[in-house]
Amino acid sequence: MNNNEPVVITLYLRKNDAQSELVLNWANEINSQGEYKIVEIYPDSDKKGGRFEEEMPYFLAGPYQLRPPIERGNLEIAMRSALDRHKQLLESNNKEYIRRKERGKNYSQSDRTTLWITDHYMVIINTLLFLYVFTPFLAPIFMFMGLEPAAKAVYTVYKPLCHQFAFRSWFLFGEQPVYPLASAPLSYQIKYEDLVGHTHIEPLEARNYNGTEKYGYKVALCERDIALWGSLLATGIIFSLTGRKWKRIPFMLWILLGVLPILLDGSSQFLNQLMPLFPARESTPLIRTITGILFGTLTGMMVFPLIEESMNDTRQILYRKKVVSESSS
Repeated sequence: MNNNEPVVITLYLRKNDAQSELVLNWANEINSQGEYKIVEIYPDSDKKGGRFEEEMPYFLAGPYQLRPPIERGNLEIAMRSALDRHKQLLESNNKEYIRRKERGKNYSQSDRTTLWITDHYMVIINTLLFLYVFTPFLAPIFMFMGLEPAAKAVYTVYKPLCHQFAFRSWFLFGEQPVYPLASAPLSYQIKYEDLVGHTHIEPLEARNYNGTEKYGYKVALCERDIALWGSLLATGIIFSLTGRKWKRIPFMLWILLGVLPILLDGSSQFLNQLMPLFPARESTPLIRTITGILFGTLTGMMVFPLIEESMNDTRQILYRKKVVSESSS
C-alpha cells in the first residue's frame, strides 16, 4: 500500500443542518493538503445505511470518535491523530492494518448480498414462518380431496416437530373442530375415546390417528403449536410493517408472561404420570391457544428487536464500506 494513501474519515451528517455544514467545512479546511478521504453519510436521507442511533454530526476515523458538540480544535486534533496513526501503521508495514484497508476498499458481491439480507431478513423469516404454519393445514385438505399420499407426506414431515396427538389437535371437515379426552373439562359430545373405540390412551395410536371421512382430518400441528407459530408470524408481520423500530421487551417479562404459562399448562398434563400424588389434568384448546399465543408473541417481541440490532450494526458497516468504495472508484 502506498504510504501516501489518504486516511479515511467518516462524517455522519444531517442535510440542511447548520452544525453539520460547519463541521464538514472545518474538515475540508483541515484537509487542504489532501491527506484525508472525507466520506459523507446522511442517515436521515438514505435509510439503506441503517438506523443511526448517535447524535449528529458524528465523526469517525479508526478508534477516534467525536460527538456533538464538536469544536474545530477537537476535530483537528482527532483528524491529526488519525493521520499520525495511519502513517505509523503503514511505515511499520502492519499487515493486519493493510489487509483491513484493502478489504475496506473492495465492495464485493458478497457484501451486496449481505447488505440486501440485512434489509430484507424479516421477509425471509416471515415467509418461512408462513410456510411452517400453513403447510400443516394442507394435510387435512389433501385427505379430504382423496390425495392420501400427499397428506401422509405432510404428516410425516411434521412428526419430528410435534407430538400430533389427535386429542390435542384441530380437525377439519368433520363433526367437531376438536375431539378431546373424556377427562377434559369440555362439553363436546364426541370424545377422542369414541374415535378409537376404547378408553385406554395409547400415545402412538393418538399420534398416528389422522381422522376419517365422518369425523374429519387432523391438522399436522397441535393446537398449541398452531397458536405459538401463528402468533410469532403475526408479530413478525407487525414488526416489519412498523419499521422494525421496537425495543426488545425485558427478559423477565418474557419469562413471567411467555414461558411460565406454557410451561405450567404443558407440564401439569403429565405430572400425574410421573408422580401419582398430583391430580390428573387435561388442558383445553382455549388454554393451549392462549399460552401458545403468549409465548409466540412475547418471544417475537424479544427476539426480533435483538436480530434487528445485529442487522443494523452490519448494515451500517457495509453501507459505509459501499460509500468508501464508490468514492475511491
